[in-house]
Amino acid sequence: MPLNLVTLDLSASSIDVTRAICDIESVSGNETVLADAIEHALAGLGHLEVIRDGDTVVARTNLGRAQRVVIAGHIDTVPLNRNLPTRFETLDGVDYLWGRGTVDMKAGVAVQLKLAAELTDPAVDVTWMWYDHEEVSDDLNGLGRLARNRPDLFAGDFAILGEPTNSQVEGGCNGNVRIEIRTFGLRSHSARSWVGDNAIHKVAPILDVLAGYQAREVEVEGLVYREGLNAVGISGGIAGNIIPDECMVHVNYRFAPSRSGAEALAHLTELFGDYEITVVDLAEGARPGLDAVLAQDFLVAVGGTARPKYGWTDVARFSALGIPAVNYGPGDPLKAHADDERVALHQITECEDGLRSWLTASAG
Repeated sequence: MPLNLVTLDLSASSIDVTRAICDIESVSGNETVLADAIEHALAGLGHLEVIRDGDTVVARTNLGRAQRVVIAGHIDTVPLNRNLPTRFETLDGVDYLWGRGTVDMKAGVAVQLKLAAELTDPAVDVTWMWYDHEEVSDDLNGLGRLARNRPDLFAGDFAILGEPTNSQVEGGCNGNVRIEIRTFGLRSHSARSWVGDNAIHKVAPILDVLAGYQAREVEVEGLVYREGLNAVGISGGIAGNIIPDECMVHVNYRFAPSRSGAEALAHLTELFGDYEITVVDLAEGARPGLDAVLAQDFLVAVGGTARPKYGWTDVARFSALGIPAVNYGPGDPLKAHADDERVALHQITECEDGLRSWLTASAG
């Protein structure tokens, strides 16, 4: 048993569990204490098989049900900025839990942990996954590592990711690609600029294309995804008296899941093919995943109308494996990573009630 083990009481309310795990700081790379606490809290439960991979904890039922659902959430957060420990507050008549991780996405993880502990006889077999390193580079992502190390754990008919969605179902996700576009010139002394060739000036047509770009709204299986193409960085220059010979514009394209990653890159090549392009990052999107029978049953059980997920999430990993997946969790996505990150308490209980109702609808 780890010397610094923190004990979690999963019989407490989902709100109290949220506060407990948020107060265990777990900025990406520092998830071990929380992973240990989760593993210890679940290890003695006879209805669950508990598996550990690094700082990812998996717990699954093996009841011989006809269908299996994977429900996942990441346990890491972005860095703190004087927003721990957590506190309760009321704003405009709404009760909130304030603090890092409350939205992204420990409230969703808390709901999942409580249900994993309590639901001994769910209607479907469930594989619960709580993983590390979601908020950093893709090569460190715990869910990706788990898929490489234990692909057998990803067997399932439907998946739910507890990303913040205001406790509404959001299907699929946009794809994401980042490129660097470079222009080149010739250095010279700025007092004799006519001898050189200014690479910074050459990015003007690139910026014109970006400023005038009309982003698409694309309907995919009944959900309308909004795209975006934007400069997110620019760099160039050597010194205050030198004409620069190189400049780089960093461009981010969020593309609807109707396009593959290859098609997204082809579109960028159409726009900027006269320049040198370097692909920095590429993540495929995911189609809504709402055509599966389990997805339809889930949508009915939790109520509301499905919406598209504009950002990229790990539902794309499940989609790539042929598993339809949706996002569903408490918290306003606009407050994810914010210094005043806070989750409405009623959304935590709504999410718990929705998942509990669906997972027990046909039990027994």
